[in-house]
Amino acid sequence: MRKAVLVAVGAVAAAALWWRRNPSACPYSQRFWVEAPHPLITRPRLHETLGPAAGERLLEIGPGTGYYTLEMAGWVLPGGTIEIFDLQQEMLDHVMREANRRGVTNVVSALGDAQSLPYGDDAFDGAVLITVLGEIPDQEPALRELARVLKPGGRLVLGETVVDPHIVTSGKLRERTARAGLVFAGRVGSPLAFFERFDLPGPASA
Repeated sequence: MRKAVLVAVGAVAAAALWWRRNPSACPYSQRFWVEAPHPLITRPRLHETLGPAAGERLLEIGPGTGYYTLEMAGWVLPGGTIEIFDLQQEMLDHVMREANRRGVTNVVSALGDAQSLPYGDDAFDGAVLITVLGEIPDQEPALRELARVLKPGGRLVLGETVVDPHIVTSGKLRERTARAGLVFAGRVGSPLAFFERFDLPGPASA
């Protein structure tokens, strides 16, 4: 039994190491990972970090099955919109079905690659990526795209946790966002699981 446990642990560790070295999105068939509870990177902590307001247009990249999306949709009412963007149509379809089931009408979906966003400049008040940045093979173009679509004074919130094999550490986040022109504005949580906010300088942040 002990040998079997050690073999299983070794297999999990090897899989995690491979996954870290080969970043990719969590497939829809393994969506249970994104549907599980998210200790420390909770919805209330996201709200605290993001500071959403009624009427805002927010972008969520990599929404999974909507763990945060459907809560966020309520935060921007009345008049606001949550736009979700993902590589996998199955994930988007799942979120939209659940939104429809709950009567949530202010969520809009789009399919594509985060390294080339199909939105105009200065389009969003804020953007959110939670345990997603590390899944993007080339993160810096994605961060530059995010900075492009944010309005001056807009903010980007990145969520990370050590249980994610693709975790991007706080130090790396700050280096890469700075190169995209974003300014660190604060963190909620610990080095083990946190949200960090980065602002795009502009009149609204002055």
